Amino acid sequence: MLLEGIFAAVTTPFYSDERVYYRKLEANMARYSRSLLAGMVVLGSTGEAVALDDAESREALRVASDAAAPEKVLIAGVGRESVKGTVELAEAAAQNSYDAILVRTPSYYAGQMSKPAAVLSYFRSVADRSPLPVILYNIPKCVPYDMPIEVIAELAQHPNIIGIKDSSGSVDRIRATVEATRNAPRRTVTVTPIFEAVTARMLAQKPEAEGTFVNVGELAAGAAVATAPPAPALKTRTKEVGFQVHMGSASAVLGALQSGASGSILAFAACAPQACTEIYLAWKDHDLKLAEEKQQRIAEVNRLIVGSFGISGIKYACDFNGYYGGRARSPLLPLSAEEKLEVERLLAEIRN
Repeated sequence: MLLEGIFAAVTTPFYSDERVYYRKLEANMARYSRSLLAGMVVLGSTGEAVALDDAESREALRVASDAAAPEKVLIAGVGRESVKGTVELAEAAAQNSYDAILVRTPSYYAGQMSKPAAVLSYFRSVADRSPLPVILYNIPKCVPYDMPIEVIAELAQHPNIIGIKDSSGSVDRIRATVEATRNAPRRTVTVTPIFEAVTARMLAQKPEAEGTFVNVGELAAGAAVATAPPAPALKTRTKEVGFQVHMGSASAVLGALQSGASGSILAFAACAPQACTEIYLAWKDHDLKLAEEKQQRIAEVNRLIVGSFGISGIKYACDFNGYYGGRARSPLLPLSAEEKLEVERLLAEIRN
């Protein structure tokens, strides 16, 4: 699977009684599908995955997949505290036509899971049994373990581990990871004629029109029935890719791209997808001056909204910018009136 560009880590909306508001998740996914995002991550940290039970998680995966445009790459956050639980949710993601899974290090038994041998065993066991390719997830502010570069390089040799999201915010780590995984096995992936990702849902598409096509042979025989027209063949080509490294901080997208990253998976893209994709598109067009301007525009805003205000800040920013955010599930606290005003001030020039 090709993982290039900007991906939004989407939120999970709730009713006031904290039930999951699936219709709002559906509406968000439909709107993200009309953006220039490469894809979306469902049930990541921004999606409050740790606060959802398995039944809610499975339904959220189904609703989000059904609402997303076929050309958007879908990544499912499936990290659980056991290999068995993680693989079971990976299987649910595969049944709903996701393209890859995002897997964090288990954290409850932090003492044991901070040992390289345990981390290697966990991710290899998941990758061996997962029906979908695995993206490693390094998020040291939530999981008390900063994955060593040497461990990442070793895991990159696994045929079903295709990349990493590194949310440390360090461009130096991104650069070191790219260098350490340069000799990882290369994979041949299916892409469109303009080298964009071909998703599982694109390959499974069926014609939508009904009753508009009449077979000439049947017409000549005098008994014709209108049917759906044959689906046009999806034109594809192939591309070789290596281990794909993604930055997890919107404040350092450009630095990561210049250091060899394939793209970024961003919480800030949940509330400001256009502002985030503009950095990537300017960089891809080799307009470094414009890319730097676009990066500077959101760097401090992201640090305050995502870094300081957290999930509640992201969700209020979604509300302010026309997406469904709402309150975080308790025990996370909502923003104060003053904090909401600060979010509004920060986003005044970053609207969608």
